[in-house]
Amino acid sequence: MKIIIFGATELGCLIATEFFEDHDVTIIDNEDNITKDFNKLDIGYVQGNATSIDTLKQADIRNADVFLSCTDSDELNIVACLAAKKVAGIKTICFVSKEEYKSTLENKESDYSCDMFIDYIIWSAELLTQEIFRIITVAQALDVENFADGKARLLEYKLNENSVLVGEKIRNCNFPEQTIIVGITRNSELFIPSGETVFEKEDKVIFMGLAHQLDKLAGSFFHEKEFVKSVCIIGGGTIGLMLARNLEEIKIKAKIIEKNIQRCELLAQELSSTLVINGDGTNLSLLDEEQISDCDVVVSVTNNDEKNLLCSLLAKQLGVKRVISRVSKNLNIPLFEKVGIDVAVSPNNAALNEVKNDLYETNVDILATVEQGQGEVLEIIVPEDFEDIKIKDLRMPAKAIVGTIKRRNRVIIPKGDTLIMKKDTLIIFTTNTNAPQIKDFFKGK
Repeated sequence: MKIIIFGATELGCLIATEFFEDHDVTIIDNEDNITKDFNKLDIGYVQGNATSIDTLKQADIRNADVFLSCTDSDELNIVACLAAKKVAGIKTICFVSKEEYKSTLENKESDYSCDMFIDYIIWSAELLTQEIFRIITVAQALDVENFADGKARLLEYKLNENSVLVGEKIRNCNFPEQTIIVGITRNSELFIPSGETVFEKEDKVIFMGLAHQLDKLAGSFFHEKEFVKSVCIIGGGTIGLMLARNLEEIKIKAKIIEKNIQRCELLAQELSSTLVINGDGTNLSLLDEEQISDCDVVVSVTNNDEKNLLCSLLAKQLGVKRVISRVSKNLNIPLFEKVGIDVAVSPNNAALNEVKNDLYETNVDILATVEQGQGEVLEIIVPEDFEDIKIKDLRMPAKAIVGTIKRRNRVIIPKGDTLIMKKDTLIIFTTNTNAPQIKDFFKGK
């Protein structure tokens, strides 16, 4: 597949890094924007602006399969995608930062018809808000993903030194029925465990299972009988506003701390029950006065990594049990986690997942990634020519765990004797390095 990317941004680099080994990737941008990270990749470069038809032709747009535009300008992205569609009629993916652009470009009920359109609009802020909201609603979880219309779920927890699981083998733990451990991250490395694996403190453990059974597991092993009742959001930008709206809908008490007085006035108009505070989230005295230590969760979502880190550390110093922080630069994620921030989330990672979903095979979806892309949750439709086989007899070419089987209206958490049948939809957990082999295995059947 030939992929053309307009925009030598961090997101552009992430996308290029993901696809360059197996696909022909070309970057369009000014030479000044090409960083050393791009120079490490075996990809093509075209100097210029993709809103120019001459530049698109120079990039061989007519022989490309996909055009992605991810500059820092919404307007440039939109015009470039429309130009690519006009010249070559290929699939276009456009990144935007404003809700109005997304809603307008996705409007299928317009009275105006046009031969030029953009195939896929990605608004990273919306994806990140959804991710944060999922994590907030499950106390103590580091990551939360829902599958099979909410009937199945993935939860990630960190084991502290007082956990009853530390020192125990997986096979000796009496976890609820219909739950399964699919991965463990230890010393920043993700692996797929066996029944003989012994839990260690600081392990980050990934469970999959039926939603109500995972609720039981959380209550039994992670002291999660309490619910999240109050959240403090530092940063009243787009993500802060959307998150507060979502929290209001499920009756969770929220407050927003925002430095800009005009933005505070807008927030107060847009929100009905959220307390809006005009102040600086890096002001320790303000945080103490507002008693954020009483909040179950603090979320720092300003557009500045350094400020988010400082706000998060101050919240931790004041005794907040759970802190979630937005990280714009992926290289900063390990730093945030190393200094004790509970959950670091990235809009770029959320956007990359959407791109991977859109470009990979039609019978394979990447439902989620975990641990900064080290693990992938794949949704694979079993081909028609696949012979029925028990899980224990399935000889996959690389380590992976079938976490869930969707069969018509049923959701099954499989055991060794469970049959895999043609037309089943499998939700499989594996590492990113093993994922291509797992996809090929089911494709080859």
